[in-house]
Formats: sequence, C-alpha cells, structure tokens
Amino acid sequence: MILALLVLGKSLGIATNQAETHPKLTWTRYQSKGSGSTVNGEIVLDSNWRWTHHSGTNCYDGNTWSTSLCPDPTTCSNNCDLDGADYPGTYGISTSGNSLKLGFVTHGSYSTNIGSRVYLLKDTKSYEMFKLKNKEFTFTVDDSKLPCGLNGALYFVAMDEDGGVSKNSINKAGAQYGTGYCDAQCPHDMKFINGEANVLDWKPQSNDENSGNGRYGACCTEMDIWEANSMATAYTPHVCTVTGLRRCEGTECGDTDNDQRYNGICDKDGCDFNSYRLGDKSFFGVGKTVDSSKPVTVVTQFVTSNGQDSGTLSEIRRKYVQGGKVIENSKVNVAGITAGNSVTDTFCNEQKKAFGDNNDFEKKGGFGALSKQLVAGMVLVLSLWDDHSVNMLWLDSTYPTNAAAGALGTERGACATSSGKPSDVESQSPDATVTFSDIKFGPIDSTY
Repeated sequence: MILALLVLGKSLGIATNQAETHPKLTWTRYQSKGSGSTVNGEIVLDSNWRWTHHSGTNCYDGNTWSTSLCPDPTTCSNNCDLDGADYPGTYGISTSGNSLKLGFVTHGSYSTNIGSRVYLLKDTKSYEMFKLKNKEFTFTVDDSKLPCGLNGALYFVAMDEDGGVSKNSINKAGAQYGTGYCDAQCPHDMKFINGEANVLDWKPQSNDENSGNGRYGACCTEMDIWEANSMATAYTPHVCTVTGLRRCEGTECGDTDNDQRYNGICDKDGCDFNSYRLGDKSFFGVGKTVDSSKPVTVVTQFVTSNGQDSGTLSEIRRKYVQGGKVIENSKVNVAGITAGNSVTDTFCNEQKKAFGDNNDFEKKGGFGALSKQLVAGMVLVLSLWDDHSVNMLWLDSTYPTNAAAGALGTERGACATSSGKPSDVESQSPDATVTFSDIKFGPIDSTY
C-alpha cells in the first residue's frame, strides 16, 4: 500500500484505503416531447470532503494543515492523496435508480460529517457537461425534511469536464475524486485549487471545526436552479467576467470581509427570483400553492432570443408540477418591478433598482455573460449545507437583519432572524435530508 502511494508522488494523487465506488444514478435525456432515453450516470463526492493523507498520516486534520507534510503548496500536493469515500456510512449519501438522498449529520466510524456536495458524472473520470441554452432542466425534489437554516441545492457551475487534470499536471485525481470545484462566491475554503494545496495564509474558521480559508479562491459562473428548504426557495444566475474556473487572489476574489464584494470578477449577489421576496408569500411552503411538505417537480427553461441553440439567452422561466397539474411561477407583486414571472435582464435591472441593491449582475455582463458560459457547458452540483456566515437568512428570513421594518426586498422567508445557526440546526435537526430524483433534460416543453 505504501509503495503504491509513493509511486503516485509528485502530484495530488489518489489513495486506496477506501475503495472509490461511485453510486449509480440514472436520468433521462429527451430528444422531443415523449421521446426520452435513459442515461446511466454516476455521482462523485467533492474532494473537499475526502480524507486527505500521506500513507495514513493526515495532511489535513480538523480545520488545519499538517505543518510537516504541507509546509508549502507544492510540497503538500506532492505529499498528499485523496482517498475513496464510503458514501452511505461516512457521508449519508445514497442512490436508488433515479433518486439521490443526501443526509445532513452522519456519525461515521471515525468522524461526524456535516452535509455534502456531489457532482453528476458522465463516466468514471468525466463530469456530465450540460449545455442549457434553448433547453430545459427538470427534476423532482422533496424538501419536507429541511427546516430553516438548511439549503438543499441543485445548481450548475463552470467546472472543467475532467476536474482540471488536463490543465494542471499536478492534479492526478480529477473528476474521479471530485476535484475542480468553483462558484461565484470564489470560495477560499477549497483545500486544493488547480491541484495545488491552498495552504498559504490558511486560517481556520472560528465557527466551523472542519473548515478554513486560504489565500486563493476558486471563481466561476454559477446558475442556481434550486436553493431551498421547506420554508423558502430561489433560483439565481450569478455571472463572472471570466469563462471557466479562475483561481483568484486579492481584490479579484471580491471578499466581503475586505469590503471588496463588488470589486471582484464575479457577481456574488446574483439576480434572484424568490417568490416570497417578490411579493407572493402564499406561493411556496408547507400547505401553500407549491406545497413543500410533498415532492414537487421543478422545470427551468433557458429561452433564447431566436428560439434556437444559436441565439443569445434572453429569459429563464420556471414552472412547477405537483398533484398532476402544472403550476406557473408566481408573478412579481412589488412596486417598480413589472409583474412578470421569469428572470430577464429587464427584471434584474428593475429589481435591483426597486430594492436599492448594487446591480453587479449587470456590471459583470448579465445575460450576455451567462449565455457565453452556457455554450461551453456546466457541471451539475447537488448539495446539502448549513451556513456558517449568515445562517441562511438571505434565503429564508429577513436579511439584512438591521434593515428598516418592511423595507422592500429584505423579507425573503418566514423564518425568524434568530434561526439557522449551524450549532442549533446540527443539534436539533441532524436527521434532515433532501431527495432529488427523476432528472430530465431536453428541448423546451419536452420533459414535463
């Protein structure tokens, strides 16, 4: 075993203490309405959750790096390997046919795991790349077991198909071991970016015993199809001024802590459509028009200017299917915003103005920038997480919490501003789960 690990040296490699067996997940690709074919896919756990070690000695333990194995980025990458995952036993992840279930708190043999993030694979070593323009993406979700403060998320990010292997010779693990993550928040908590350990200036997070932040962030365009719990939901495009993954440093990361949120290369706020925030408080939730106590099918359509794949993205539409009927998305009911029910550049501009928000979406390129990234393709991400920054209040409560009572755009859900603290959610709702199933992809109006 030790010899096998040493042979893989001079790169971020793979270890085999735990066999890496990707859970199977089927989905359906439609050619036209009523004409679909089953795709035999797999899922893979993100590298950040994996045991990272050198011949059994931890490279990363708790929320700190080993000073002996990881004194600098290159040495760390050369020393360390990513191990396989016990998906159900360690991470609370299971699949059955076309269904994926993510558990929240999982007590494994060696540690307690909180949440997870997985990607859809095309084959053992490649992510499935979805080209969304002039297409629709449909899935069914059960959020009934997600309380305030949790987020069962399904979204797309501009990761590399192979996890970054072809661009970064130091990365030998690749998509097979869930490498290459990025998003529009330019996360600094990624342990490896472009295969290189993010050890420089690493600071453990004070309120998260498993996470820290390094000097670099991992930025890329992000399309949030579904961020939700049983109380609230939103869908949100975020654009960046670069295509694909960019390892950021300094101002280009747009770090909020450094008061540079709008100076970076990505639009961190995005342009969200949250029915509650946009004036319809009876649309989504337990017992509401879209009843979150039951599974619901979510349809998202990426409409182009000419109705062809060659057109520019012009609109993102949303429909729901529940109880055998199609439910159109709620209409905006806010002064100063046209009473539509979809996301467009016009909607985004009106919303930002009405709410007094910084229109970084427009500054970073809006639909034109997103359209360009959709041509290149994006990777499907499915996750369950709690929020150590602001307790998920931006999704399901009143945020910012110091806003004037009733200020437009601040009421995003009915959860209390005291809710969502990770320590509370983890202790009070450890058995929370989200289930995603019946993923479908095809031409507009073909999958429901």
